[in-house]
Amino acid sequence: MEELDLRAGVAHLRAVDPVMEGVIELCGEVPMRDRGLNPFQSLARAIIYQQISGAAAGSIYGKFLGLFGLEGEAFPEPVQVAALEEEQLRLGGLSRQKAASIRDLALHFASGELGTEQFEHWTDEEIITHLVRVRGVGRWTAEMFLMFHLRRPDVLPVNDVGINRAIMRRYGLAAMPKADEVLRIGTPWRPHATTACLYLWASEAVKPPG
Repeated sequence: MEELDLRAGVAHLRAVDPVMEGVIELCGEVPMRDRGLNPFQSLARAIIYQQISGAAAGSIYGKFLGLFGLEGEAFPEPVQVAALEEEQLRLGGLSRQKAASIRDLALHFASGELGTEQFEHWTDEEIITHLVRVRGVGRWTAEMFLMFHLRRPDVLPVNDVGINRAIMRRYGLAAMPKADEVLRIGTPWRPHATTACLYLWASEAVKPPG
């Protein structure tokens, strides 16, 4: 599958959308950080960090690694996580819901239902369809995975607050846009919607998720 090309994305956005051209001028170069983590670790980390502060999530992340005698950049294999019961995972500081989600994610990877080979061949929507079957993984989390781990070039999360707030301000809307309006405004960005999102986040001085 084609990967994100920021230079091509910027050139396209400048050519098709004067508002986005202004946003690009405002923000300058927007770097794309190293994807780093393997797919299982990336998704597990996303689950751990959901809906809590970065400091609290970082502490829990460290405790979770400690369950396996790991620290730093190391991370357990899916089979290791799947071998633990939810109550054992909760000893790592995870809530009951997140412990269930992490274990379900591990089972999906350990069984081969999810993995790098599948992600390389599935379309964006196929990946979302498979990921949302995992307990605790919603469409937004799957979209962040597509953007920041798989570097898919044409992802448009229509329910992201930061993106929608930026659209409201930059396009002079009276209120936050609904999903259908985000899709309408974003149609010219295709097939470089991911680049547009990176610049919209940057225009709001919002650190992108992922």
